[in-house]
Amino acid sequence: MCLVPVTSPDKRVNKPQMENMDIKAFGYLAGELPDRVQLIEVGPRDGFQQETKMIPTPLKVKLIKAIADAGVRQIQVTSFVNPSRVPQMADAELLIKSLPERPNVIFNALVLNSRGLMRALGAGVKSVEISVSASDTHSIKNTGMSRDQALSDARRMIESAKKSGCHVRAGIQCAFGCVYEGQIPQSLIAEIASGYLAQGIDMLAIADTTGMASPPLVASLLEKLSPLCAGVPLILHLHDKKGMGFHNMVAGMAAGVGHFDTGLGGLGGCPAIPDAVGNIDTIQAAHLLRRMNIETGIDISALERCAEEIRSFLKK
Repeated sequence: MCLVPVTSPDKRVNKPQMENMDIKAFGYLAGELPDRVQLIEVGPRDGFQQETKMIPTPLKVKLIKAIADAGVRQIQVTSFVNPSRVPQMADAELLIKSLPERPNVIFNALVLNSRGLMRALGAGVKSVEISVSASDTHSIKNTGMSRDQALSDARRMIESAKKSGCHVRAGIQCAFGCVYEGQIPQSLIAEIASGYLAQGIDMLAIADTTGMASPPLVASLLEKLSPLCAGVPLILHLHDKKGMGFHNMVAGMAAGVGHFDTGLGGLGGCPAIPDAVGNIDTIQAAHLLRRMNIETGIDISALERCAEEIRSFLKK
């Protein structure tokens, strides 16, 4: 695995005309968009974790290598969590050790507690996501810790990971609302983000875990968060509930975001959320961006072959 600096695609251009895309269809879009967007593949973690059919480690490795070959430069490959709760991630150590060194590619792993971080570092992971839910109820259901307990643990984890030379992506789950608690105050999201940023994180990920985001919510939250980031790339992690995922993605771009989590085949969903829906699909996102004249560096045909292979295996 290779850890490389990530350049935030913050160069933005005015694009009043777009081939094959009527910008007026997006009433919340002012017309100013990034010229390049980085899609971060999270399917091997978020997508696979919900599948009951066990995916063999060699197939996971093959797909991750193919996704990297297709031009994806950041891939969340696994999570170091309790295998009794998420059996699909039981091979986390073996998977990490099976991945080859890839120049210019970051292989990231999700960790939810200190034990998971120690496992990840022991396996040789160079990039971790340390993620906490803004919802107290969801945090308890997902990790067995209250929000405050999880935040306290996260602070220690970030410090340990940075001391180990690890690239740290810090996440905030349920940032746009929670099925258990309803809307989450944006002031709380900003407070958690500020704490993360004060610890010198490398990236900040804002997750619509429950699929409750809307373009106005995306715009208003990013208006509060963007000034805090001061050059730290901000990622939107979106789930495509009721077809809103791609509208929220475009709203995020209009607000200056240049990094988006996507999942191959639209797989995914949090096990602690009833009727969880998948991530926005990587291939559909790449097609949308191409039609909007926004570069991704992705070979869409190659990704389509990857999606077909995993669909064939899962018989979907």
